[in-house]
Amino acid sequence: MSYTGPGFEPPHPRRSRLRRPLVVAVAALVPGALAGWLVYAAVGDGGGDEGRAAVASSGAPTAGGTVSSAAPSPSSSSSSSSSGGPDDQKAPSPTPATPTPDQSASGPLKGKVVVIDPGHNPGNFQHTSEINRTVDIGTGRKECDTTGTSTNDGYAEARFTLDVSRRLRELLEAQGATVRLTQDEDRAYGPCIDERARIGNEAGADAVVSVHADGSGAGNRGFHVILPAVVQRGAADTRAIAAPSRELGERIAGNFVRVTGSAPANYVGGGTGLVTRDDLGGLNLSTVPKVFIECGNMRDSKDAALLTSGAWRQRAAQGISEGIVSFLRG
Repeated sequence: MSYTGPGFEPPHPRRSRLRRPLVVAVAALVPGALAGWLVYAAVGDGGGDEGRAAVASSGAPTAGGTVSSAAPSPSSSSSSSSSGGPDDQKAPSPTPATPTPDQSASGPLKGKVVVIDPGHNPGNFQHTSEINRTVDIGTGRKECDTTGTSTNDGYAEARFTLDVSRRLRELLEAQGATVRLTQDEDRAYGPCIDERARIGNEAGADAVVSVHADGSGAGNRGFHVILPAVVQRGAADTRAIAAPSRELGERIAGNFVRVTGSAPANYVGGGTGLVTRDDLGGLNLSTVPKVFIECGNMRDSKDAALLTSGAWRQRAAQGISEGIVSFLRG
């Protein structure tokens, strides 16, 4: 979810065509997941910030892309990307009321509340003055939101995140969860990164996942999950959520490998698929377990081929969903 600045052009229509390594975590949580990926890679082309991870706790350098600042920055069950562009006539929506768990629901997640945070907004590029204003994230100030990145063919990250998030909502609701999206293309821009955190907090969410795709350099491939660092500064205090957020991230990472066949990023996180950051407002300001997932690199042609595939996006949503279910069921 590398971010483009105010000069970002409107997306063009898509042309057809751990501090504790995940090696241990995956072995404990999803036996054989990475081994399964190795087999997958041997017989086929396994592929697959707020932006690329600028500072990882592992100390691995970040390559390519631009640093994002969103919450790090299409249709629910269809295998094609959603259509429709930004609506300038829509005003930012007020924060909806706190969701009440659907007691009529059935399934293993009945009574659980999950907030899904689709990174960016398709209309952000038309509201640069609004998204460029800064907000307090505890460790400093950052832009309200960013435009996100895109593939070289113009498939916007904001479209990708909405599509995967809608698919994810459908899967989780089928498990009995009460699901809320921070935005569903129902507002002109945003929400700002502090509001994105507040939505999860006020919902009393049992888990929050922010969905993104990275914009790093060509050749940088794979996914990574961003975990909140332990932060206690200003409005930010992640001491109570750092550990459960790590568990959530580990479970999502293990299941994402298993379901999609994608490898952990080869350019950040030291091959673990996990990165810890203290500069993302969406994590710093959260009071409930929350992680970001960068599903792949939109600027690499091989990863882009996956990210623009409806069938692969469905697998991505399935992998994230199974990680959330695993976390919530304990």
